[in-house]
Amino acid sequence: MIDKKDVEYAADLAKLKLDEDEKEKYTEQIGDILNYVDKLSELDTDDVVPTAYTVPMKNVLRKDEVKESLPREKSLANAPDEKDGQFRAPKIMSD
Repeated sequence: MIDKKDVEYAADLAKLKLDEDEKEKYTEQIGDILNYVDKLSELDTDDVVPTAYTVPMKNVLRKDEVKESLPREKSLANAPDEKDGQFRAPKIMSD
């Protein structure tokens, strides 16, 4: 299903340098994995409902309520740089 040439190609894409022993080892290991995945296709899954989660999930968000925000002075208290009541940050784009 997979040969050493495939492992060399994948290693090249990943910028990995493999010696001959590693290539042989990974060819065998990846082949075993692919054979196992192929074996899983033999399972009868007709009555299995597809699911994205293994446990039930529910929305745990709180209700959105309007509340008073922090005063400007308090929110800027630890700002390393501030001007006219706003945070200042270094320029990251050139003209």
